[in-house]
Amino acid sequence: MGLQPLEFSDCYLDSPWFRERIRAHEAELERTNKFIKELIKDGKNLIAATKSLSAAQRKFAHSLRDFKFEFIGDAETDDERCIDASLREFSNFLKNLEEQREIMVPEFRPCIGLCTGSEAYLKRKKKERKKKKKKRKEICNQRRALSVTETLIKPLEKFRKEQLGAVKEEKKKFDKETEKNYSLIDKHLNLSAKKKDSHLQEADMQVEQNRQHFYELSLEYVCKLQEIQERKKFEFVEPMLSFFQGMFTFYHQGHELAKDFNHYKMELQINIQNTRNRFEGTRSEVEELMNKIRQNPKDHKRASQFTAEGYLYVQEKRPAPFGSSWVKHYCMYRKAAKKFNIIPFEHRSGGKLGDGEVFFLKECTKRHTDSIDRRFCFDVEAADRPGVSLTMQAFSEEERKQWLEALGGKEALLHSFNRAIIPRPEGSAQLDKMGFTILRKCISAVETRGINDQGLYRVVGVSSKVQRLLSMLMDVKTCNEVDLENSVDWEVKTITSALKQYLRSLPEPLMTYELHGDFIVPAKSGSPESRVNAIHFLVHKLPEKNKEMLDILVKHLTNVSHHSKQNLMTVANLGVVFGPTLMRPQEETVAAIMDLKFQNIVVEILIENHEKIFRTPPDATFLEPVSLSTSPPNAPPRQSKRQGQRTKRPVAVYNLCLELEDGDSPNLPKEDTPTSNLDSLSSPSPTTAAVHGPPGPDKNHLLTDGGSFGDWASPVPCQTRSPMVQWLNTQSPTTPSCSPAITPPSPKPPPSPVSLPTTIVDKPPESVVNRKARAVYPCEAEHSSELSFEIGAIFEDVQTSREPGWLEGTLNGKRGLIPQNYVKLL
Repeated sequence: MGLQPLEFSDCYLDSPWFRERIRAHEAELERTNKFIKELIKDGKNLIAATKSLSAAQRKFAHSLRDFKFEFIGDAETDDERCIDASLREFSNFLKNLEEQREIMVPEFRPCIGLCTGSEAYLKRKKKERKKKKKKRKEICNQRRALSVTETLIKPLEKFRKEQLGAVKEEKKKFDKETEKNYSLIDKHLNLSAKKKDSHLQEADMQVEQNRQHFYELSLEYVCKLQEIQERKKFEFVEPMLSFFQGMFTFYHQGHELAKDFNHYKMELQINIQNTRNRFEGTRSEVEELMNKIRQNPKDHKRASQFTAEGYLYVQEKRPAPFGSSWVKHYCMYRKAAKKFNIIPFEHRSGGKLGDGEVFFLKECTKRHTDSIDRRFCFDVEAADRPGVSLTMQAFSEEERKQWLEALGGKEALLHSFNRAIIPRPEGSAQLDKMGFTILRKCISAVETRGINDQGLYRVVGVSSKVQRLLSMLMDVKTCNEVDLENSVDWEVKTITSALKQYLRSLPEPLMTYELHGDFIVPAKSGSPESRVNAIHFLVHKLPEKNKEMLDILVKHLTNVSHHSKQNLMTVANLGVVFGPTLMRPQEETVAAIMDLKFQNIVVEILIENHEKIFRTPPDATFLEPVSLSTSPPNAPPRQSKRQGQRTKRPVAVYNLCLELEDGDSPNLPKEDTPTSNLDSLSSPSPTTAAVHGPPGPDKNHLLTDGGSFGDWASPVPCQTRSPMVQWLNTQSPTTPSCSPAITPPSPKPPPSPVSLPTTIVDKPPESVVNRKARAVYPCEAEHSSELSFEIGAIFEDVQTSREPGWLEGTLNGKRGLIPQNYVKLL
């Protein structure tokens, strides 16, 4: 049962039960007062915890933003670049979330200026505050409206002090007046009746006046008690409602950010899945290579320009009585020039290279144990230091014999340090009429019986059955007897495994060793359109039989990908399966295996653009070389007039990596082109620009002066490079070009000229006059002479600018400079 109402008429009776009811009301208000006091304390703790959470999340976002993945090799795939950029996207998401929290709790202002300690930063922030004063004022108003302190803490403190505090003061007056009233009554009743009537009448009037004052005060106190009991219901709950409204607004903003983030999340999941699939394929290849080398390491030594190289201990003689010491050196010998290079290197000292030494060998002599108290030793004498010899010690007798053989010593071992590339054993599979028959029979059976089987081509068959089927298919006598379409003896997975095994058994991969490197180059760099055109060009350089079989196979894989909803074999999955099969490298190395992911991308491009690549001739007038830029996938480089590139992006837009404009997308139906595979056509890796250049000065200080390793990394002679490689690759500044070169217009100047095929090299770049252009990337002006625009903006009267890499055009009546690679001419 609730509190009993206080009747005003009871104030005059002032009965014990009335007093009991007043005490019940007072106890309830005291309980409310304590509760509000505790709630205010908890609210302040909540603000402090929110500050700590916000600071921790900002620190977490800062850590995410600053980290960058390193990759193995000379380039990243588009999926890997998107994964690398994902940490910055996560950081931006948390930053946006904390900005919304800051609106809810504006008492927390992260001290960014103090953290950076940068005077330039403070000046820039001051300038931004002046420019955005009006907007900041509106935001501040919102923050004040949604502040936890403003909406919850202050109203509760005000209610507690002004309302509950007023009741306490009224209670003190009421208790004091009660004591005074009843004391006066007791005193009055004790007056003697013998006193004068005038004195008694005066006393009666005084008591009556005091009683009337007491009754009025009692009435007011009772009214105040009941008023506060009713007032607290809304004056206490209303601030709570405002607080929760602000909290729900914050969570709603988080929900909106999550909705914007959802598209990016789905695309990133595809990137991660593609990268995981490629990792699984790469890992199996690496483990296989590791086991091969473990079993026979001598047969898998990499080809090198040095006749012999490895670690030797060199005796360093000291003046008496100090004797001598033995210091470990990494030694390299080139027999043709008789040049011997030694570099001191000690693993235990942190692995730092010492100062190297170069000399020309005169002779080498084996040392016997009767002349020196160490095993495996030999002496070498330098031609430019007559009479001075160096004593060296190998790790074993076998290694000493190898060094003696390489250095022309007396004991020779018919074993070379650097073996030539070991050719793969040729299988019985051949690219002949029988091979085409096998391919067509297997494809026909798969498309008839198992086109919708889940994991088609990924699920492998039993090895013994696969070998038996392949043997029967490759035998002229039994090939025609094998019925794959109607026989239940052969499972679909056995047929698909036999098909892959046949392709792997060819003496040379279907896309040839010769063009292997050329196919990899466009997969590592270039715009989507240039990648397709480059691979289109290379496919038509394949031998006719290779191209014909590749056409049949890729057409089948395209059909398989069209049923990906049933068989789960997307274009990316098929690329993982057939990349190593169609484009295996000639030499098995870890570096070659790291290029597997780019082989997969080449196969993806073949599948997605089958009709264009195999049914139309390559465009001989295609002038756009693969761009080797340093920009992220959706933003081509632009030449800035000031140092530094802007990295701003719109808030809560999470479609960084996979957005292709209509004009550059492949000519396939949208629903038939999985989003993950559009990634394989996006922009170049930041690091591919220097792939083919000579070693930089920081690689080794021994590579510069005379008698050093200046020819350690000699460039490949230009006449041995195919025209396609010359077309796609930039040349080193020190490497002479093989043909006349022109510099294509690019807002960011390339490090060196780009050589084009001889059929188009003589054509100068056409100047642009009075054309229209459409923006394919957004751009924010960095100078008053530049134009800012969004994707899809149409420019009028576009002309070539005197500024290299820029165009001049008119947008919305304003004329200015436009980055050339941000627009597409109409």
